[in-house]
Amino acid sequence: MERSLSMELVRITEAAAIASSKWMGRGLKNEADDAATTAMRTVFDTIPMRGVVVIGEGEMDEAPMLYIGEELGTGNGPEVDVAVDPLEGTNIVAAGGWNALAVLAIADRGNLLNAPDMYMEKIAVGPESVGKIDINAPVIDNLRAVAKAKNKNIEEVVATVMDRPRHQAIIDQIREAGARIKLISDGDVAGAINTAFDQTGVDILFGTGGAPEGVIAAVGLKCLGGEIQGKLKPQNQEEAQRCLDMGIDVNQVLMMDDLVKGDDAIFAATGVTDGELLKGVQLKGGFAESHTLVMRAKSGTIRFIEGRHSLAKKPNLVMND
Repeated sequence: MERSLSMELVRITEAAAIASSKWMGRGLKNEADDAATTAMRTVFDTIPMRGVVVIGEGEMDEAPMLYIGEELGTGNGPEVDVAVDPLEGTNIVAAGGWNALAVLAIADRGNLLNAPDMYMEKIAVGPESVGKIDINAPVIDNLRAVAKAKNKNIEEVVATVMDRPRHQAIIDQIREAGARIKLISDGDVAGAINTAFDQTGVDILFGTGGAPEGVIAAVGLKCLGGEIQGKLKPQNQEEAQRCLDMGIDVNQVLMMDDLVKGDDAIFAATGVTDGELLKGVQLKGGFAESHTLVMRAKSGTIRFIEGRHSLAKKPNLVMND
């Protein structure tokens, strides 16, 4: 995979973030998602690669999406798998909340999990806790393992959990153990990635969210030296059959090598709204300012990129020759 693709992915997530940011706080999540998706497609069409979406976002929300099997890029260049969420946190943008991202990940063809857009149970940690967690273990055991790995008291451990009724049992167990909780409204890619950055104050992520976000987070954590484990959670017989048709055992614990194989993958995320790790898009007098994280697993390079974009000269974040 060519290293130049790292900066090309930045162009894609920047465009999606800027397009969707115009809908922040307007209560229209599908319009924000559509803006991000359209912008991503527009820029993808200029990227020298032969990409195929192997896991995408949108079906569960009945929103516009980059669909599984869609071909992306100019048709020339390296063959890559694409995992994508044009707008991670549609509800966040609609409400003007925290931690909305435009995010995607790529790897060489055949190296990303090819799975339906459905729910996935997840547990994620940063580098210090790799090899210490077990998605099938009780919550208290995982909290103790992370506390030991990070030389903390369990009362100092912070767990991120999406604020959903389905997570009440997890929340109760974390509180009973004496650990602290950071509840998030949406956006578990950010929640997972934050476990690998000390400045976010997050040690572990628990809970069930989207499978595309699980694969994208796996690429991010692979770049960062962290770990995520997942289990697909079909909600009905149709979803279970789709997994079967794609050769996936829904009872299998998906480890890092199941989610993203090989030694190379690239992750890019641009903040749409402010978060612990990335600033959101700022629109000022015909310009847009963006903040992006881009990482490559093979080199271990992590870059934070600040951009200033002229919306008059590049209205679609693409130069018109």
